[in-house]
Order: sequence, then structure tokens, then C-alpha cells
Amino acid sequence: MSSKSKKLIETMEKCSAHNYKPLPIVLEKGKGCWVWDVDGKKYLDMLSSYSAVNHGHRHPKIIAAARQQLNKLTLVSRAFHSELLCEFCKKVTRLAGYDMFLPMNSGAEAVETAVKLIRKWAYSVKKIQKHNAEIIVCRDNFHGRTITVVSFSSEHDYKDNFGPFTPGFKIIPYGDIEALKNAITPNTAAFMVEPIQGEAGILMPEKGFMEEAQKVCRENNILFALDEIQTGFGRTGKLFCHYWEKGVRPDMLIVGKALGGGIVPISGVLADEPVMSLFTPGEHGSTFGGNPFACACANAAMDVLVKEKLSDKSLKMGEYMQNKIRKSVKSKYIKNIRGKGLFIGIELAPEAGGARKYCEALMEKGMLCKETHENVIRLAPPLVITKKEIDWAVEKLKEVLND
Repeated sequence: MSSKSKKLIETMEKCSAHNYKPLPIVLEKGKGCWVWDVDGKKYLDMLSSYSAVNHGHRHPKIIAAARQQLNKLTLVSRAFHSELLCEFCKKVTRLAGYDMFLPMNSGAEAVETAVKLIRKWAYSVKKIQKHNAEIIVCRDNFHGRTITVVSFSSEHDYKDNFGPFTPGFKIIPYGDIEALKNAITPNTAAFMVEPIQGEAGILMPEKGFMEEAQKVCRENNILFALDEIQTGFGRTGKLFCHYWEKGVRPDMLIVGKALGGGIVPISGVLADEPVMSLFTPGEHGSTFGGNPFACACANAAMDVLVKEKLSDKSLKMGEYMQNKIRKSVKSKYIKNIRGKGLFIGIELAPEAGGARKYCEALMEKGMLCKETHENVIRLAPPLVITKKEIDWAVEKLKEVLND
């Protein structure tokens, strides 16, 4: 590490809250799938800012749209209409196939929005006794870090010392359809779930679970809400991950991350009019939610996603990467390799000593990824990655992991 990097990291340690444990690297610029640190060293980005940079760093068409909007209008709040918000809502609802969209900023805000909308529906439509609505969620979920969201987390570190917590949630094992059926009561308002649990280690339920879960929800008059903040917009080889199962269409679709094109936070909830129209003026909002600048970036990001067929690229490159890793990377410590599209997890056995040291070793070799759930190396590069870049990444994995 150079003296410049060391000094910057020391300043961060002194001046910034220690709520993250980043790899010891200070990045300065990026382009496509590559980033450079303050010393000019080049790295292949295999994390994509947790899938927020699906389009690659500084995609020229998204940057052009951002620059154009910067010269016109950036923020008006929702006290007024804006042309860009109108265009954005029309585009995102058509792309996803829903009637209405409620824009927010971060993924956690979008999840909070969904929780509020579910509860409003529970009392207004299903007629559950007020303040008794329950939402079923899954163990090892990750939906954000606000107090309400960590209230239904099963991760001890997210909750310790942060109570009291918001009531009204039931936790069941992930992918267990019988547990879902058994958890339903007359007070159940919704089932909220991730189609792939990213933070838990790229965990996927058995094929057919989403379809069966939707059926159970319909039969019991409860809302089916999918959190696709990390899996949406091409990450898993489909526009949305739930497209992998025929006939699945959630009552609520929660989106974010890649929607902003890797430039600005923008998130929100998609639903049809009978559900979304339950919100009335003053019940929910955000000063920055749906601001013109974010909408301009999101509009360009959606255009790039469709025109450049990034979902198809993710599918093709994801299959290529998984096959290449399985054939080339040999280690007694590799317990499992799994994923969909360019959302891949390499699970290491406990005796490997955790994934962190391997991510640090890969960093030294010019490849950036991050451990998740302690023993899993998560690989989620920008969807514009090429076979040549994948081959290079696999070589680095071989150098670090091969026996």
C-alpha cells in the first residue's frame, strides 16, 4: 500500500463511522468493468457496487443523459410535477408491467414503502383489525438496515443493541412452502421474499417455490411482495429474477440499485392501481424521491438495458463464467458454486478460514470482490463484462484458490 492510500485510509478511520469494513483500497476512477485506485493500479470490478453498476462504470449514454439534465433541472421535490418524473413512471411501469410506481431513493426506503403499503391494504381492504397485521418473511433475509427492516432480520449483528423493534413480522425458513402455509393466520397481510438471497450467500430456493408461494398467497388473500432490489434489471439473466418461473407476477415488486445506472440512488415499489391507489396525499413521500436528475439517469439506464440486451448478456456470460470456474478452479476448500446469470457465489468450507482473506488476496492480484455470509465469495461483475475479462478473472481465482 502506498503512503497516499495509507494516509487516506487513516483519515477515514479517524473521521468516518466504522460501520463498514472495506478492503484496504482507495478507488479513484472507473470505466466499464474496471476501476483504478489513487496510485493508478487497475482492478477488475467483480462486485458492481452490490449490483448497482449493472451497466458498467460511467456508461457513456447514461453519463450523457446525466450531464444534459444537470444543465436543466436537478430537484423540485414532489411539491410540483416534473416532466422527467412523468416520463420515468411511464417507462418503468411499462417495462415491468404494472399500473403504478412510487419512487424513493435507497433500497431500504423502498422496502419501508412496501411495508407501509401492505399495512394500509391490510386495514383498508382485507379489514384486519388495526395494528394487528402480520408480514411473513424468511430467515437470513436482507432487506436493508432501518429499525423496521432489521426488526424482521434473523442476523444477530444487525439487531444487537438496536431495540426495541417494530412488531408485526413472522420469520420462516427460506424456500419452505409448508412453513409458509403454517405461518398464515387471519392477520397475515403479506409474504415478502427475495427470489435469491444475495447477502445470505447467493441462496436459491428449489425450483417452483416462487410459483407455489404465489399460489398460497392467492388462496389465502394475502399480498405476494418480491424484493428484487439486487436481483432486478438483468442481474440473474432475466429482466427480473421471478421471470425464471412461469406465471409468477408479484402483487408488489420492490426495485432499486441498478435502476440508477450506477450514478444516483433511485428505488421504489411497483404495484397495480387497486393496491397503489390506497396511498393518499401526505401519507408517504420523500423530498428527493423521483427527482428529475435521478429520473434522467434511470430513463437512460432502462434504455441501455433494453437496447444492449444486458439481460441476455448476463445469462450468456453467467453460464460461461460458472462453467469456466467449475472446470478450472480446483480446491479442497470449495464446497459449492451456485448462481443465476452474473450473480454467482463460491461457497468455501469452514476449514478454509473464511472468504475474507481470499478476497484480499484477489485484490492484490487486481480483482475486486467481497465476502458475504463469511464463507462465500460473491461474484457479480457489470453485465457488460466480456469473455476475455472473465477468462482473466478465472485465472486470478485459480492463482488464489487452486490447491
